Amino acid sequence: MNFKSKIILLLLALSCSMANAQFVKKHGQLSVKGTQLVDKDQNPIVLRGVSLGWHSIWPRFYNQKTVDWLKKDFDCTIIRAAMGIEIGDHPYMKEPDFAKEKIESVIKGAIKSDIYVIIDWHSHNVNLKEAKEYFDEISKKYGKYPNVIYEVFNEPDYETWPEVKAYAEEVIKVIRANDPDNIILVGCPKWDQDVNLPAADPIKGYSNLMYTMHFYAATHEKWLRDRTDEAIKSGLPIFVSESAGMEATGDGPMNYKAWQEYIDWMEERKLSWIVWSVSDKDETCSMLKKSASSEGNWKEDDLKESGLKTREFLKKYNIKK
Repeated sequence: MNFKSKIILLLLALSCSMANAQFVKKHGQLSVKGTQLVDKDQNPIVLRGVSLGWHSIWPRFYNQKTVDWLKKDFDCTIIRAAMGIEIGDHPYMKEPDFAKEKIESVIKGAIKSDIYVIIDWHSHNVNLKEAKEYFDEISKKYGKYPNVIYEVFNEPDYETWPEVKAYAEEVIKVIRANDPDNIILVGCPKWDQDVNLPAADPIKGYSNLMYTMHFYAATHEKWLRDRTDEAIKSGLPIFVSESAGMEATGDGPMNYKAWQEYIDWMEERKLSWIVWSVSDKDETCSMLKKSASSEGNWKEDDLKESGLKTREFLKKYNIKK
């Protein structure tokens, strides 16, 4: 690479970093226009970032310094804080105060770093009473910030859509009493693959709702993209709040070709996307090695295959803002 090329790349990276520097200040209050996520000026916006792993298993990454590093080094414009409800050593059901502290560290970090943040109720089961209490409290506390997005049910597994819909309506009602504007994400049955079900019977009476679709590129083939396309055509706003390039187990080999096909598909449709996950488990989807610091400042040697590729994707596509 010659000197001129190096300067051009440096200037591009610098412009990306500067564009990211005041991302929420620039784009402000988000809303849904038709099926498209738009910013305060009603311009389409695509959010791209990463999800932290379950707080109840990897609490060490739930701090403001990690958020700041992900914003600066990965060029994230959004972070997803996955609050583990039942599993792990410190689940919300057993240690609610610990859970709240960890999630709020990430929220505060996102606000300070001027990026968006998803408050993710990371469960596969209906816990209506606890969810209503939590989202009432957190929306009262942070609903005034345009940075905040609520994900009220990570991945329903065997619940029916009528069950998920009834649950979501109750939680949405609680949030909207405190926060009339910020985006709310609603999950779908079968681990967020059955987007056709809410497309046929969407929640009514509320604005700024989106529905989550999750994919793991080595498992979920073109049929899921086709199903999602049909849902969008019917008027359903879609947000890809969890995705990655390996198998749905979170393990197995990376399929870069299939992942790129999904990225191209999302970019063409201006769909926001989040990659799973910032964690250090011995599995393909964990982006970090055990050597990784709890507070960012990771060297390339601290990143596993999925972490290096995720970082590469985010730097490539977030420069297009």
